[in-house]
Amino acid sequence: MTGFGVQLRSHPPESQWRIVRRLEALGYDSVWTGDHIAFNVPMHESLTLLASYTPITSRLRLGTCVYLLALRGPAVAAKMTATLDVLSGGRFIFGVGVGGEIPREWELCGVPRGERGARVTEAIDVVRTLWRDSPASFDGRFTRFKDVSIEPRPVQQPGPPIWVGGRSEAALRRAGRQGDGWISYVVQPERYRESVAQIREAAQAAGRSLDGFACGHLTFITLGRDYESARATWVRMLSRRYAQDFSPLAEKYGIIGTPEQCLERLERFREAGCNYFILDTIVDFEQQEEHVERIAAEILPRLRGG
Repeated sequence: MTGFGVQLRSHPPESQWRIVRRLEALGYDSVWTGDHIAFNVPMHESLTLLASYTPITSRLRLGTCVYLLALRGPAVAAKMTATLDVLSGGRFIFGVGVGGEIPREWELCGVPRGERGARVTEAIDVVRTLWRDSPASFDGRFTRFKDVSIEPRPVQQPGPPIWVGGRSEAALRRAGRQGDGWISYVVQPERYRESVAQIREAAQAAGRSLDGFACGHLTFITLGRDYESARATWVRMLSRRYAQDFSPLAEKYGIIGTPEQCLERLERFREAGCNYFILDTIVDFEQQEEHVERIAAEILPRLRGG
């Protein structure tokens, strides 16, 4: 069974909540938010934003794609995410990643950028320990505590699923050794297939089963009347978001064009092992609501039916 979520940008509050309500009505499985402290475009704080969705939804799962865990103290992250899971009735998915593409974020938060991978690896264990144990103790490189509790603990026990984001070899090993799922981005289907194999190898080496493991893909998708017009929008929007030229990346990484063209590309990812698409609609701000309507009408029934 393939899952489908939508990653939203930061709209004004009433617009944000209207779109989220509509996602639930349209049959999407989840809603996601990106995460940065300082970024090239405006972005709400991720966990605060997801908490605002809890009283206006009843079925949608709420996820971070992905939370830059090394930028925060893991104990605070554990407390906030436990609260979010309680408020949502156990609907939270904790997508975490390393990040690092915005160096000023690390200066702002006072975290050495070179330690980010090691901090995330340890922080995953810290968060899980605090979610699960009461009282909890931990003795690590960056975090140490003894006999503490963060009641109330999450509804989901031993804790919400943790999906590890990234495409580096270190990220794939982390997903296999520690994750309940994986989220890729800017990869091609061939590399996706190879990455799934690497995750399985890492899990096997760690003595872990991947039963129920989610293989996700953050999907930069732009529907249009034709490929060229959709491509122009995709390049313009992502170049602005990431402050670099995305023109050379469109053919490699974009899900672009007519519904048929987008479907063909999505099917290639599904054949490569993807079982969860997080759809990031790369369109002008005011067109995002219309775009998720089109995807729900013209793409999802055909993927689910197939």
